Amino acid sequence: MTNKSDAKIIYRELDSSEYDFLNEMLYAALFVPEGGKPFERSILDNPDIARYTENWGNQKGDVSFVAVVDRQLVGAIWGRMFIHPNKGYGYVDDLIPELSMAIKPAFRNQGIGNQLLSLISEKYASLNVQALSLSVDNRNHAKRLYQRSGFQISRKEGTSLIMMKEL
Repeated sequence: MTNKSDAKIIYRELDSSEYDFLNEMLYAALFVPEGGKPFERSILDNPDIARYTENWGNQKGDVSFVAVVDRQLVGAIWGRMFIHPNKGYGYVDDLIPELSMAIKPAFRNQGIGNQLLSLISEKYASLNVQALSLSVDNRNHAKRLYQRSGFQISRKEGTSLIMMKEL
């Protein structure tokens, strides 16, 4: 058996046959405070949540990357442009894609998040996108990763922080 720290991590764009994994990662990205009750999986049917992955790849500005270890998908990052009033939780404006990201727990704290953020930032910069946004719960440890990657707090909404990064 390969030690996960010795396994080679491959980063690539999400393949159209892997859209189910995007939904798995969307569910994993939903923040549950420590000791809190996990969401029912049916939350993925809620239109406010489903908009992050439904009809993936069919909207202008849909960009996604995955991390793969030993041919197993272990993490994903994806961005989508939302148009007001059909906006996402981290919406800033119609020209700024909102990012979502999740990594399977056993593969966290290995630099995968940093690399995925780098890849999607480079891709959007090559598409002449000026900035990226996201929403993160203030209690979520991922907030520090986003700050290290250049995201700054744009506004607060309840316990959520809307963060933005200029490209």
